Amino acid sequence: MNTPFVWMWDLDGWIIAAGVLCAMSCALLGNFLVLRRMSMMGDAISHAVLPGIAAAFLLSHSRDSAWMFLGAAAVGVLTAVLTQGVHKLGRVDESAAMGVVFTTLFALGLVMIVRAADTIDLDPSCVLYGSLEATPGDLWLLGPWLVPRAVVILAAVFLINLTLVAVFFKELRLTSFDPALADSLGISASAMQYLLMTLTAVTTVASFESVGSIIVIAMLIVPAATAYLLTDRLGVMVTLSLVIAALSSVFGHLSAISVPRWFGYVDTSTTGMMAAVAGLFFGAAVIFSPRQGLVTRWLRRTRMSLRIVRQDVLGVLYRVRELHEQTMPTNVSASAGVDVGKISRAVGIGRVTAAFCLWRLSKTGRIMPDPDGYQLTPTGLEEGRSLVRSHRLWETYLRDHLALPADHLHSPAEKLEHFTGSRMQARLDVETQHPRVDPQGQQVP
Repeated sequence: MNTPFVWMWDLDGWIIAAGVLCAMSCALLGNFLVLRRMSMMGDAISHAVLPGIAAAFLLSHSRDSAWMFLGAAAVGVLTAVLTQGVHKLGRVDESAAMGVVFTTLFALGLVMIVRAADTIDLDPSCVLYGSLEATPGDLWLLGPWLVPRAVVILAAVFLINLTLVAVFFKELRLTSFDPALADSLGISASAMQYLLMTLTAVTTVASFESVGSIIVIAMLIVPAATAYLLTDRLGVMVTLSLVIAALSSVFGHLSAISVPRWFGYVDTSTTGMMAAVAGLFFGAAVIFSPRQGLVTRWLRRTRMSLRIVRQDVLGVLYRVRELHEQTMPTNVSASAGVDVGKISRAVGIGRVTAAFCLWRLSKTGRIMPDPDGYQLTPTGLEEGRSLVRSHRLWETYLRDHLALPADHLHSPAEKLEHFTGSRMQARLDVETQHPRVDPQGQQVP
């Protein structure tokens, strides 16, 4: 039988605190990495720090975390510098430069690890997804409080990142969107690039022990990418990414200790669940983003399609009325109605869609019931006349200016008529020299 979960601040609280600080530190920089299309720089640095860790051990003969951090941070910065050097001096793509540098340094680290294989051990699981759960086990005395070492380091890194991003926000924004303009204004794009890469290297190394070399990539990129789907303003994007990162950490830990119990397990990796929750946030943004979400785009396309269909219905009713005016000008109202079936066939839509569009047009006062179906109101008549006028002007324009044959005029004109406003219509009238009839011999309203 599963035992109920008991919250302990000294354990769970510090784990969440470290996770939140780690995720927010990464997300803060991840915004600019995403905008600069350098999302995999964190991956490159997290792999390339291995020789720094090995060198720190070989030189100090100690596995003290301070030496490991210094060695990894130095190589992390070196990775950023070498990547930029290979990119500029070698004239190769930046992603290719990352691949060259981090694979070379990673291979060098493996060689050094083999050299020290008898005296050093590495936990592969810790390297991959960190040891966030062990955060409360390594405490530092700060005044009267015992605070986990990882929390202190990550808090310092977050404050450094936040301060530098706030101070250089304008420069980072400008160099991310237009480096050439930044250089012309006296802002060094290269300096901002190296600053960002240095901060990324330090943040990646500081997060390495807590979340590992794989999950740190998710923390760098996923919250920022999610925020990017939700807004077009950089300030809002940065704020949203921090909120998403923090929520991913909180719900990640809560999920890690609660969800497995539903299936008979005790718990699972907090860092893994942090990345999973961040991925769920990203998936929700992909689907429900107010501007770029799949649902939003589907609704936008559906609304546009229905608008076009309603306009087509008005066009059909106008043409029917036009025909009756030409054949029976003394008895228009009694014979100008069209039923749902005829409209469905004329527009090429199903009866349900036709009935819905007729209902909407009736609700907005553009059509009214008729003994034979529906006919136009004065408002609908004006809109139908404008639509048919645009169609026939476009047919004339396409014939006169593009020399399209008569049997190729209807389809493009039918598409263009729905996006022709009054100003465009007036210009078409001038360009076609005020035609009385269209290429099909129909009168231009």
